[in-house]
Amino acid sequence: MSTQRRVVLTEFGPPQVMTLASDPLPAPGTGEVCLRQTAIGFNFIDIYQRRGVYPLERPTGLGFEAAGVVEAVGPGVAEFEPGDRVAYMNAGVGAYADRRNVPAAKLVRIPESVTDEAAAALLFKGMTAQYLLRKTHAVQPGDLLLVHSAAGGVGQILTRWATALGARVVGTTGSPGKRDAGLAAGCAAVIDLNDPDWPKAFLEATGGAKARVVYDAVGKDTLLKSLDCAAPFGLVVSYGAASGPSPAIDPELLNKKGCLFLTRPSVFPHNADPATFRANAADLFDAIGRGHVAVEIGARFSLDQVVQAHEAAEARAVTGAIVLVP
Repeated sequence: MSTQRRVVLTEFGPPQVMTLASDPLPAPGTGEVCLRQTAIGFNFIDIYQRRGVYPLERPTGLGFEAAGVVEAVGPGVAEFEPGDRVAYMNAGVGAYADRRNVPAAKLVRIPESVTDEAAAALLFKGMTAQYLLRKTHAVQPGDLLLVHSAAGGVGQILTRWATALGARVVGTTGSPGKRDAGLAAGCAAVIDLNDPDWPKAFLEATGGAKARVVYDAVGKDTLLKSLDCAAPFGLVVSYGAASGPSPAIDPELLNKKGCLFLTRPSVFPHNADPATFRANAADLFDAIGRGHVAVEIGARFSLDQVVQAHEAAEARAVTGAIVLVP
């Protein structure tokens, strides 16, 4: 029996409520794989869960995604063997650990062209961009897109990939200092959301054209105005709530704004089936290999430094992805 070092949360609150524990880790059960984790992805949902914004039943671990090497396989596992490099993003919270038993159905092989750190940092965010660009709306050359939070983790991936597909992207940011990051990701223009008349600024940037799709991860502060930026019969995609839950919308308003479509998708239902998950991941890895999707590792922290990692993220002190390295 091996030992597992993991982050434990027994109460909600500031970063200091996270503690480290060492526990015996049993051999993998039926359908499971024992994974020695080499890189752990960080996402802002980790902060929301730690604060209790999205409450978890405690005690609990934290973290959704990681990459590593298979150490052992349990009964019934035929698709993986010790030494395989794999990653996951939906095996339940608890990725903040050096070892973990994970259902084999939740794993995907990492191709040689992708590093463990890139897989850990990109899988959750990249798979979000994948379903938004491929399933929610199949982006076509010439599509005009409005991407909120274009300098954020998902926003940059979404912008780069959409641009590679031939779309024209106008982005928004909540900070003028992030304008350059949005432009570097491929935005034709970047709008400052601090401007109360940002929809007008969007139309000025596009010469009066409205967006075929608006990708809105901000929520409360932007969604109603996002409707004003969508072309007739256009699609508004509310896929996050960085500023708080989106307001309720009367369906008649969609009619008045141009017979718009409104949807609220999420990444996990799009990847609930193992075969679908692996096919979507293959699409993402192909985009990474082609250079359409890239990641900049902004900071690396050990498990012992998990408090500092969360503090740095909350202070917006890191440009690029944060990775925990066990």
